[in-house]
Amino acid sequence: MEKIGITVGVPKESGAGETRVAATPDSVKRLLKFGFELHLEEDAGLAAGFPNEEYEKAGAKIVSAKEAWSNQLVAKVAPPSEQEAPSIQSGAMVVALLEPYRNAQLLQAFASGKVDALALEAIPRTSRAQSMDVLSSQSGIAGYRAVLEAAQHYGRFFPMMMTSAGSAKATKVTVLGAGVAGLQAIATAKKLGATVEAYDVRPETREQILSLGAKPIEIQLEESGVGQGGYAKELSDESKKRIQAALDEKLSKSDIIITTANVPGRKAPILVSEAVVRSMRCGSVIVDMATPSGGNCTLSVPDMVIDVNGVKIVGHTNYPAMMATDSSNFFARNLVSLLDLFVKRQDTGGSTFIVNLEDDIIEASLLVHQGILRMKGK
Repeated sequence: MEKIGITVGVPKESGAGETRVAATPDSVKRLLKFGFELHLEEDAGLAAGFPNEEYEKAGAKIVSAKEAWSNQLVAKVAPPSEQEAPSIQSGAMVVALLEPYRNAQLLQAFASGKVDALALEAIPRTSRAQSMDVLSSQSGIAGYRAVLEAAQHYGRFFPMMMTSAGSAKATKVTVLGAGVAGLQAIATAKKLGATVEAYDVRPETREQILSLGAKPIEIQLEESGVGQGGYAKELSDESKKRIQAALDEKLSKSDIIITTANVPGRKAPILVSEAVVRSMRCGSVIVDMATPSGGNCTLSVPDMVIDVNGVKIVGHTNYPAMMATDSSNFFARNLVSLLDLFVKRQDTGGSTFIVNLEDDIIEASLLVHQGILRMKGK
């Protein structure tokens, strides 16, 4: 395809523990077919298992860090740091998981510098946007990995085991939150042979939990827990107390608790109290996947595994980075589908790069455009 005059720069991720990369050799080939050119910072994909030679073979150009940042379009996984953001030239576009609820100053800086900013987490959860839904693809990986982390820290079998030396009961796993991460955690724990119960404030998740062979925990509330875009919403204090009271007894009898409950733009709800932790059997494990937004367990500590009276609380904040190759592959494919929206094919066979704000996906996710902050109350 004829080139469209847009070069995509892919810098190396600089955040602590971030091993993913926004482009893979496969996605480079796909983007080249769309008419883009690709400039990758040297060793940008090495931590994810993609050496420079594979990118060059796919058609990308390996460049310095400065050159990677100085392109019309910059693609990243994590938000640019305070030191990196000024490297993006005026009139360019940055595409990344920008964490807009926590990065208001960064977005304002982009607006002041006339840098367009597209937040991947703002892509609407619609059928048309499924192939671009980075949150779902990364959350699925996170849910899988969270169960593996639980198994690593739990000193017993997951399935029921019958041996000549005696038997071991199946592990009791409770999953809190049945979004993409929670459902994958349920499926993985079941495959490993555990007995699984799960809870979510959204009633429609009941059938999904049952379909995976788990038992739904049902708590009657006076209000709906369904928020905008299918996410959970912030509940009233009365509903929170009712949920807590109903969950405490079940949680205290669990061998493993995996929490995934998040409310967009809000602090994660506390679902596992200190009293519950101290009532759990020695050797139990809590994996708090909501630690980046404050944690579902009142005792969890970001990026640490702590021990409270023999109960291990796992507070890792970036599970996809623990599986960097597959995470990067999924992320990059999502990005390819998204960037295709900006390519307008001409009858003559050529293509141009167009920011079409009449497209519902672009309109929702482009939070800064031409110096205007357009978050719409997010």
